[in-house]
Amino acid sequence: MLNRSLSYIIYGIIALGIFGLFAKVVNDPVGFLRNIIVMIVIAGAIFFIYRMITKDKSGNAGQRAFKKAARKSKKKTKSKSNVTSFSKSTNSTKKNRIRKKSDIQLTVIEGKKNKKKNRALF
Repeated sequence: MLNRSLSYIIYGIIALGIFGLFAKVVNDPVGFLRNIIVMIVIAGAIFFIYRMITKDKSGNAGQRAFKKAARKSKKKTKSKSNVTSFSKSTNSTKKNRIRKKSDIQLTVIEGKKNKKKNRALF
């Protein structure tokens, strides 16, 4: 019973809001557009200030480190390809014996290895 009356109240508020919006558009369309533009400008200013405040250096540092590692890896693979192309032209017999190392760079992520699991939670 309480749930049904609460839904009627919510539907009534939504209906009054739609009616008021329609009345505002019919009576004063320029004022309505002005209010919408002001709301958009204020929301944009708040969003811009929020982005400036929450812009942290640590997130950019991680991205910077990733880009640096990617450049280093690219240089490393480029130098390997130059060396292997030179060695292929000079020594074709050694080509079969030398194995090409994988270009995949793996990173070890440290975890909590020494922490015991609490079996009571399972």
